[in-house]
Amino acid sequence: MQLSTPHNFHLPVMGLAFSIDTPIKVARFGISSVASLSDDALLEHTRSHYAKVYNRPYEPITDKEEDYRAKRTTAFLNLVDEIVKEQMKELQAQDFTPEAEITKYFTLLPDNSPLRVRYNEMLQTTDPAQKLLLQEELRYVLVAGKIDVNIMTKLDKTNYTKSGEALPQEYSDALAALRGFANSTVNSSVVFSAGMNMRLFAYLEQFPCFLPDVKGNFEKTVIIKVSDYRSALVQGKILAKKGIWVSEFRIESGLNCGGHAFATDGYLIGPILEEFKQNRHALQTELYSLFSSVLASKGLHVPGEIPVQRITMQGGIGTAAEHDFLQEYYGMDATGWGTPFLLVPEATTVDEPTLQQLSDAKAEDLYLSPISPLGVPFNALRGTSSEELKQIRIDKGKPGSPCVKKHLVSNTEFTEEAICTASRKYQRRKLEQLDEQLNTQVLTPELYQAEKESVLAKECLCEGLANSALQIFNIGKKAATKAVTICPGPNLAYFSGVFKLHEMVDHIYGRFNALNQTYRPHMFVNELKMYVDYWKNKKAEQLETLTDKQEKYLNNFWQNMQDGITYYKKLLPELFRNELERQVLMLDELLEAEDILLQLQLRRAEAIA
Repeated sequence: MQLSTPHNFHLPVMGLAFSIDTPIKVARFGISSVASLSDDALLEHTRSHYAKVYNRPYEPITDKEEDYRAKRTTAFLNLVDEIVKEQMKELQAQDFTPEAEITKYFTLLPDNSPLRVRYNEMLQTTDPAQKLLLQEELRYVLVAGKIDVNIMTKLDKTNYTKSGEALPQEYSDALAALRGFANSTVNSSVVFSAGMNMRLFAYLEQFPCFLPDVKGNFEKTVIIKVSDYRSALVQGKILAKKGIWVSEFRIESGLNCGGHAFATDGYLIGPILEEFKQNRHALQTELYSLFSSVLASKGLHVPGEIPVQRITMQGGIGTAAEHDFLQEYYGMDATGWGTPFLLVPEATTVDEPTLQQLSDAKAEDLYLSPISPLGVPFNALRGTSSEELKQIRIDKGKPGSPCVKKHLVSNTEFTEEAICTASRKYQRRKLEQLDEQLNTQVLTPELYQAEKESVLAKECLCEGLANSALQIFNIGKKAATKAVTICPGPNLAYFSGVFKLHEMVDHIYGRFNALNQTYRPHMFVNELKMYVDYWKNKKAEQLETLTDKQEKYLNNFWQNMQDGITYYKKLLPELFRNELERQVLMLDELLEAEDILLQLQLRRAEAIA
């Protein structure tokens, strides 16, 4: 009866700070979550805080130590692992009283969970001896949620010695983070997001913890976050050829998500899930063939059966009906719920002023922004303290941020060593260049203004996404530099207020309604509308300088959306069984989107002609 994952949802990574200590908050209730390893300084601050809270010894790991980034990662994860294990022991020792956390553990579970059924059986048992036996059995099967970690593959800058010499590649940000995770005591997964990093993937081969033991079990596993089936197949094959098994493909909506938004070429989430559904077995079989032959060639143990390979989905899910449909129709093993949990202080770490802003946010307060220094669209909230600080600096004639952490450095336009486009150093030089181009009439006033606004839009995400935890932990920094950036998905518009953990979990399982009164279309429709807007903006950007390649891209994008709409029309009877009114309502929404696309395409053709 013991389950590896007692819940069928997880909490994805949220920013840097917002899920940094989520395992300490929810793992003891069997809920898995993901913490970011991008900011080693934040990991160290969090370890310092919780060492005090749990009365643990703490020896600082300074940035003057060799391999400090990996050491900080290992020390942080080891402490979290230790705390969660202690919490589980305390849980097992508790009596089954109404207010006890062991009771909360079982009442949070899905109604159809074998553990929940057994717990209910225990409650209904009147024989004292039998009740005690059942309680001991329930204590024995308690399992903690996973302490998973996220490495954003694109954040992998080369690091340097104090004298300016480049360190070997294993000291780069992503490789050091992976090494820190591999050396830790946690028995969990690393989630790779944002695409491929070949040197990072190759580095996995250095660690036996990612290989199966003689029983076919893994000490640590690999999860790949993907936007479509092709991405899963390509990345899965690359890793299988290195003898690394992907234990989960985590599908995320390209636009209907929090944080960075990696749009597909118009492929909608429904057709993407359908492709996984149709090809899941073939994917596993092909990857196992490659994986097993590589292990055999290395003289390593080959599992006799295909290892477990979960498929999950996250991004924009908002109701129990959507959660259930993804599992029942598409066969998803679990779903990811991020943004709604930003409103749950028992699960995430959000400072009070930002929490209030999130609680009050309407659809117009949430937007796909240009603020990321990486140049990738970024789902954000308007009016944050970070946005205010950015404007204050602009008004003072000192745009840009001091670049201390340097995690998002990527630009070499003015320097040999990469710098960040949100930094004061870059923005000062770029604005001077634009002024010169305006004065020499290289740029028209209109283009100059557009370029200037693009430069000034960038925000320091390294600080902004970490500062919420530092405020709550009361660690360092002047108030002026504790400005917060937060990255909820558009789904936040349908949740208002602050919730308790059991309320949000009950919402996922259909036992409570956390939605506000705002009309909420189905998640498929919400994402479709975002893609229509995205295509419309791309079309407007490229109309003046349209190349053959751009025209082909826009046409393919348009056609993929049309194909998605056709797919959804056919899906309606399955999506809303015996709910004719819901079918008609969503059909109207699909027809409206289809009409908008047709009208836009006609206008575009006329403009080109």
